[in-house]
Amino acid sequence: MAACGVLLTTVAACGADGGGSGKKATAGADSSAGESGGAEARAADLKRIPDVGDRYQKQIPADAQQVVAVYGDGKNATGSTIALYTKSGDTWKKQRDWSGHNGKKGWTTDHHEGDNRSPVGVFTLSDAGGVLADPGAKLPYTQSASIQAPHYWAKSHWHDFDYVIAIDYNRAKGVPPNDPTRPQGQSKGGSIWLHMDHGSGTSGCVSQSKADMEYLLKTLDPKKHPVVVMGDKAELKSA
Repeated sequence: MAACGVLLTTVAACGADGGGSGKKATAGADSSAGESGGAEARAADLKRIPDVGDRYQKQIPADAQQVVAVYGDGKNATGSTIALYTKSGDTWKKQRDWSGHNGKKGWTTDHHEGDNRSPVGVFTLSDAGGVLADPGAKLPYTQSASIQAPHYWAKSHWHDFDYVIAIDYNRAKGVPPNDPTRPQGQSKGGSIWLHMDHGSGTSGCVSQSKADMEYLLKTLDPKKHPVVVMGDKAELKSA
């Protein structure tokens, strides 16, 4: 079974009850700029994704013009703040931020199948899909009933995969999100997605509201080489 998502017609739990913060989204992703003193510091922050240290900043591809940043509340926490940044020239601008959830046991830099933690890192975003019809996605979108969350899950989870965006962790690009290919092997997990939220932690995915998923699907553009930068705040800031 996959760590979070589906193997064609079979789905592994991407969010059994795990408790979550469910906090209201804020502009917290920009807080370091406001606290570091004056217009000069704020201008400097626009040259890079806020609150992301050199280790992960350097992993953002040079051609990436869209970054989804997922700032986890803590290494073992389930709540996250998610923000979309877009690049014009050499300057980044935050378009929007909102709240969401990550793995029900938090984050890890060495993800394995079944650990119930979200993988930390920088990953491309290449493919999307879901049970529902394409809402106007710019990424290639596969509508399929095979993506449906199984109905032996809690009813609150049944719509988790109505919309999904595959995170390119241990997967082949250019295929539907539920393709079972695992280039690093099954033990490293897979089917790590951005998907719809059920109000608590997942088994490794990042979840958010239906409206936020629709926003990302309509906004992320393969011509802008979108990536996700994700992890707990302390790890993302590490040098």
